Amino acid sequence: MEGGGNTIILTCIGIYLAVCIGVGLWALRRTKSTQDFFMAGRDLGIIVTALAVFSSTLSGFGFVGGPGLVYRMGMSSLWMVVCASIGYVIAFYLLGKRLRLFAELRDSISLPDAVAARYRSDAARLLTALAILLGVMGYLGTQILAMATVLQDILQTTLGPVSIEACVAFSCAVLVFYCVTGGIIASVYTDLIQGFVMMFAAVLVLLAAIAAIDGGFAGMSETIMADDAESMGPWGAAGMMNSLSWYFVFALGLAGQPHIITKMMMCRRVRDARSILPISIVAYAVSALLWISIGLVMRALVLQGGHPELPGADAAAPQFLQAFTHPLLAGVVFAGLFAAIMSTADGFLNIGAAAVIHDIPRAILGRSLRNELLWARIVTVIIAVAAALFALYSGQNLVALLGAFGWGTFAAALVPAVAIGFNWKRATATAACVAIGSSLVINFSIRAFSVPVPFGIDGGALSLLVSLTLFFGISLLSRPPKLDRDIAAVMDM
Repeated sequence: MEGGGNTIILTCIGIYLAVCIGVGLWALRRTKSTQDFFMAGRDLGIIVTALAVFSSTLSGFGFVGGPGLVYRMGMSSLWMVVCASIGYVIAFYLLGKRLRLFAELRDSISLPDAVAARYRSDAARLLTALAILLGVMGYLGTQILAMATVLQDILQTTLGPVSIEACVAFSCAVLVFYCVTGGIIASVYTDLIQGFVMMFAAVLVLLAAIAAIDGGFAGMSETIMADDAESMGPWGAAGMMNSLSWYFVFALGLAGQPHIITKMMMCRRVRDARSILPISIVAYAVSALLWISIGLVMRALVLQGGHPELPGADAAAPQFLQAFTHPLLAGVVFAGLFAAIMSTADGFLNIGAAAVIHDIPRAILGRSLRNELLWARIVTVIIAVAAALFALYSGQNLVALLGAFGWGTFAAALVPAVAIGFNWKRATATAACVAIGSSLVINFSIRAFSVPVPFGIDGGALSLLVSLTLFFGISLLSRPPKLDRDIAAVMDM
């Protein structure tokens, strides 16, 4: 794409970022309390909530890491895409009604609040908050790194060499301003805009991808199979066990993603969940077309000589948009991508800040901090900087795998205690604490010490399997817990 095309892209991004900042300033006027900052006052409509749930699932993970993973591993990534739709159904069936009712009954402003109410345990609250905080570092790092990767590709074409560190610093600065001012209200209303934009853009990108490759999708498949037949098989280059473990983590694991399930606590009415679910699934399915089409087509183009070898798999989406789509479409997609990353990152910063300034103090001190709203904004800045450093120096260059690490951390820690425990009266606080603690130890040990997992199983899947086993085993071997009457009534519904 010529310099003029990149100017159009940068202009679109600039306009969109200005709109996002404007939404943040508008949300600042509506954010009067910590409940507004963390829960949007529990007053969101059906469409806003549905698109916020869907946007939180894709974000930078889906629009940068997803095509990169398809480019590198072929059809393996399809297991992530397909199972997320199943994950929506599981999450809404298990938690859609109960989380909203818990929030109403106990005035909860965070997921650990609901966990503490369910188990009558500050230890469970503390471990849930720690799990969220640690998972946020991995997944928030994904968002910042994705934003910086896209920005670097565009700026290098226009201005010359730009370091990834500089792009991370700029991305983090914009993100912090947006998050500190608007909180979760800014996030969900930007999700509304971004959701419509990305559904429309995904269809146009799919058409552009078909037109860019000789022979269409049939020619693309033949080209890739001639180079690496395994990558176009049902398991892709990752193999059967790795692909199935991703399916396990992403289908069941969606019900343990706090940045997604906490949005179920924000809708205006309990009965809205039945309308939110189908809208979220359809929006996700349409937008996921971009994930699959760009990754496969870009790999075929490189093999056919239609595009130079990529510097890294995560460059697949940015370089395809710059080289094979109209600058205006590329600009809209890039702008929507930036908004998606910012709004999702805002969600992570939001739940991370809640863990630090609300849940951990209540678990340890037995009370909330004074001036929680002020502390929430201060801690938001600290978490953003820490996550940016984690993303830069974690030794993991592939955005999707860094995102999968964060997703696996949440899934293994929270699916047993939250998704299962909120539906099974026999579950005990001890079982919840052991499940959360063991999952964190296993997941971070595998990550920190590069522990090989047999048969190519994903580390997050192994952690989830162990935590589920411990959760069920300890609960069944313990005395049935005593539940508060209102909590028991909700679980009976």
